[in-house]
Amino acid sequence: MRIYGPNGTTLGSPASSTRRTSSSSFALPEDTASASESRALSAPKATANIDALLALQGIEDPTERRKRSVQRGKGALDVLDDLKIGLLSGSLNASTVSRLRDAAANLKSSSGDPGLDAVLSEIELRVEVELAKAGQF
Repeated sequence: MRIYGPNGTTLGSPASSTRRTSSSSFALPEDTASASESRALSAPKATANIDALLALQGIEDPTERRKRSVQRGKGALDVLDDLKIGLLSGSLNASTVSRLRDAAANLKSSSGDPGLDAVLSEIELRVEVELAKAGQF
């Protein structure tokens, strides 16, 4: 039985196509062109996988959108409470008015829930009224 090596020669006999410089060094076969041609080159993977991941990240969960809307509504109500305390104590800050403007801008987006959107629009109306009043001072 004969045992063949990777380039068709028998093991144990020196191959005619390899160069030996010393007994402990590595030698390459001289016929490297045929070995590189035999391997098929594959095209790089398309970026469709990355596009799909980005598209999935862009899909907004309705429950998350609702939670964010509730958070924005609670934040606007907190600022309205701060404004009420400032008016009652006689110390109205400009920072409270600017926070009120920010809260009004955040209430513009829809939550997807008609009932919650109605409550948020009422909060937004109250914020706009208080901003108009604050502009008179």
